[in-house]
Amino acid sequence: MGNFFSLVQNENMKIYRRVRTWVMLGILVIVNLLIPILFSMVESGGQTTIWDSVILSSSFTFFLCTIFSVIIAADSVAGEFSWGTIKLLLIRPWSRSKILLSKYVSVVLFSLLCTLLLAGISILVSSLLFSGAAESGMLPFGKSGMAFTLQYLLCDYVNLFITVAIAFMLSTVFRAGGLAIGLALFMMFTKGIFTTLFSPERYVWAKYLIFTHMDLTNYLQSSEGPGGITLGFSLAVLAVYYIVFLAISWYVFSKRDVAA
Repeated sequence: MGNFFSLVQNENMKIYRRVRTWVMLGILVIVNLLIPILFSMVESGGQTTIWDSVILSSSFTFFLCTIFSVIIAADSVAGEFSWGTIKLLLIRPWSRSKILLSKYVSVVLFSLLCTLLLAGISILVSSLLFSGAAESGMLPFGKSGMAFTLQYLLCDYVNLFITVAIAFMLSTVFRAGGLAIGLALFMMFTKGIFTTLFSPERYVWAKYLIFTHMDLTNYLQSSEGPGGITLGFSLAVLAVYYIVFLAISWYVFSKRDVAA
């Protein structure tokens, strides 16, 4: 177990010693500072609450959070092949499964760091600029602002989590970071189009497509999604896709000839 923690630490060092990583984190911090300030400048009547501001801010900045996490995930494996360091990594006394798992864990930790930064800064700045007493127009009736906001952030993180798993799989299979980033972001930005074209209300088989289930925030307003699907069904479908993505990554990485 100690060896595995050393591997994770080594992968984290690879991520955080690069200037690119700190630039991305800096951008995330600055944007989450500025958006609540901009909202406070255009807000009138004092109707915006702390939690309204946090939800509005996160709806903008979670895209950045996802993009940055995808970049790290896409470079995690593909970067080793691009720089030719994969052979040096595999000759060490660690199994390929441990090496790949350590890379994936470090990517997930980065995505969690981005999410915590996003949430923490948005809540802090919003609490300084907005009141928590006013009645919110964004929250469902009977729900507290904090509970709803945390649920909203969790749903957004599930979307990020699955998108990162896709990028990690593509990076492992194709060994091309640019391709992994491009395809993962293409799926992220076009999932709404696919959901509209292939709605479960028109096609029964569409309820098994991953695009239909990636946006879980719909369940915060209603207990059922398109075609009568439920939150439990969406989570089950996402879990199956997630297992398949990681299984493909592990299989390809364990069988790949690094001399090729």
